[in-house]
Amino acid sequence: MLRPSMCSHVTVRRSVLAFAVTLSLHAALPPSLAAQATDRDLAAIASWVAVDAATGYERRIAPALASALGGWTADVNGNVVTTVGTGSPHRIVACALDRPSYAVSQVRDDGYLRLHRIGSGSRHPLWDQQFEAQQVRVLTTAGPVAGVVARTNGHFAQQHANETAVATADDLWLDVGAESRAEVEALGIALLDPVGRHLPSWPIAGGVAGPDAGRRTGCAAVVAIAAAARRDGIAGRTTFVLSAQEVTGWIGLSSLVARSERADQVTVLAPGAGSRADSERSASELSRFGGVLEASGLQAVRWLVPSVEQAGSHMEVVRATEAEWLLGAAATAAGLAAVPSHGWVPAPPPAPLKSDRADAAFSQVASLLSDLADRHAVSGHEWSVRRAVLAALPAWARERAVVDDIGNITVEAGPQGEATVFMAHMDEVGYVIESIAPDGTVTLAGQGGAVASAWEGQTALVHFDPQGAPSTVTGRGNDVDARWKASSLAAAAPPPVRGVFRIRSAAPRKNPGPMQAWFGLDADGLAARGVVVGMQVTSHKEALRLGRTRFAARSLDDRAGTAALVRAVNQVNHDRLPGRVIFAWSVHEEGGLRGAIAMARRFGKTAKRIYSLDTFVSSDTPLESPHFAYAPLGKGPVFRAIESANVSPDEERARVRRAAAAAGIPLQMGLTQGGTDGSVFTFWGAPNQGLSWPGRYSHSPGEVLDLRDLDMLTRLVVAVASARE
Repeated sequence: MLRPSMCSHVTVRRSVLAFAVTLSLHAALPPSLAAQATDRDLAAIASWVAVDAATGYERRIAPALASALGGWTADVNGNVVTTVGTGSPHRIVACALDRPSYAVSQVRDDGYLRLHRIGSGSRHPLWDQQFEAQQVRVLTTAGPVAGVVARTNGHFAQQHANETAVATADDLWLDVGAESRAEVEALGIALLDPVGRHLPSWPIAGGVAGPDAGRRTGCAAVVAIAAAARRDGIAGRTTFVLSAQEVTGWIGLSSLVARSERADQVTVLAPGAGSRADSERSASELSRFGGVLEASGLQAVRWLVPSVEQAGSHMEVVRATEAEWLLGAAATAAGLAAVPSHGWVPAPPPAPLKSDRADAAFSQVASLLSDLADRHAVSGHEWSVRRAVLAALPAWARERAVVDDIGNITVEAGPQGEATVFMAHMDEVGYVIESIAPDGTVTLAGQGGAVASAWEGQTALVHFDPQGAPSTVTGRGNDVDARWKASSLAAAAPPPVRGVFRIRSAAPRKNPGPMQAWFGLDADGLAARGVVVGMQVTSHKEALRLGRTRFAARSLDDRAGTAALVRAVNQVNHDRLPGRVIFAWSVHEEGGLRGAIAMARRFGKTAKRIYSLDTFVSSDTPLESPHFAYAPLGKGPVFRAIESANVSPDEERARVRRAAAAAGIPLQMGLTQGGTDGSVFTFWGAPNQGLSWPGRYSHSPGEVLDLRDLDMLTRLVVAVASARE
């Protein structure tokens, strides 16, 4: 610390004396008065992590925030302020309301947006990369608009094998579901609008997590202390400040200090760091803010920094004990005689995403797809999707449905004979627990081709399965006893346990090594909750409409195919089918085609052909070369004629073309990478061809499709199933 000058001797003594008194008061607080954070408290703290407040744009939410809190005001700089008490001493207690964010730096003619950091942003080396394939909120003047940050297709890893550098802001492309600059403008998005993550509040066992959780825990503490001071009274007067523009050097707080009545003491609840700090900082250390402090007669401020884990990442973690310490330290700085005992005050919920541009004609398909996509079903753990599929079938199909001992569903219709099979898979990429360390750190094994860099440092969920559910772990697909269907219809399990995926603190390359997660509990705590090796681990997901007809979710591969097949079964005239048809929903496609292998043993010899309803991984993104797999979104379903493990015969291509033409359905044709369930049937003599929709950002958390394509795919399945030979 720099030695203060002799000319400010009196001011220094006042500041240091107040600091020393505050420390002694905090040390003297009876331990019994220290609040113990409850689940309700953690939820309240976590709600502050979800507040939309981008640096420099605090004014867009400050008035509403002040109004919701009651007794607070928003000033011209975006600060949210309240003063409690009268007289002297006059204290200021402040937190950082804003968080590192982007601004829209370019609106392109193709509807994509480019981004640039506002200020310096986070110092975490993976902060920019953590946005890839994630949902974001464009904070327009009329409300937040949903988007997804683009990511290369997981199926095109071969084409991107040499791209090992960590992504930066200059590598990010934002997809808001627009096809043109005009559609971007129609969404209300303007150049320089701020952009941040779209995430729910995320309390975990014994703490909270989320972007800048440390700084927002500080704001939760400031609001809780202000409420306690107003209720219980304080000696003197305290101004509580949720400060704007911390990222650019505490401009909001500095402006308030410069233009307010002189304060005797300033206490700052700073953003979180790797270790706790409770210190006096000289004004000379604080750049231009320090100059304002000195001009106001203050040579030092009290600086409180909560200890956080994964500091600066999108899943910064604050433990409950640290939040309680920060609350206590700030309470004494504010002049309270005791730590607040009435709990934490929740923040108002973020504004809902704007959806006024979404085409209502696709509401029904979007609703079904949302229900399916928001379920979690890593390979071998498909029970919740299976239950939803069975529930969504028409009565005739649900009555005929057969579930085997690994969880495949089949529905047969039409006269006897060789069968045309339509198959979609119910599982998704993700992780399962491989081992559990004594401290509760879970090491994970990937299932399917999950894009690991898009999971690193994100939310984590560990899921429970119903006891005795059909599974590839316990069955082989040979047993079709009715009990499997009955148990599937009644399947239920406890809610998942929340946690975070671990993230590297140093990143010499883009992709991480072994993936790990932590759920706020040690090994004994996890065991007490029933968490064991082999359970599925995923991340939070929320299906969203983008723009007019686009749709974003994780696991569109293959919930979109699953939805299209469910809708086709509901629309087809099953009594007038010209031939035998088997509608099938498989398990464990990702990483082994195990469900399809079992069904091929049952139906392969009598199958005439099979259609795999699965993603056509498209190069319709600025991150891919259009020299192959180019099928634009919104231009119709795709006949997946060639893939990595299969080539469709000419006569089968012609058959689908005829059916599509007769039904007035535009049909794209293409070649892409990856394989499908139907490739197993080719070895039994039944040709496989994909009936697909063009999809972007495959096997990532932010897959995108166009609902027009999915709607037409449903019609195409009905047309092909109803076509005569």
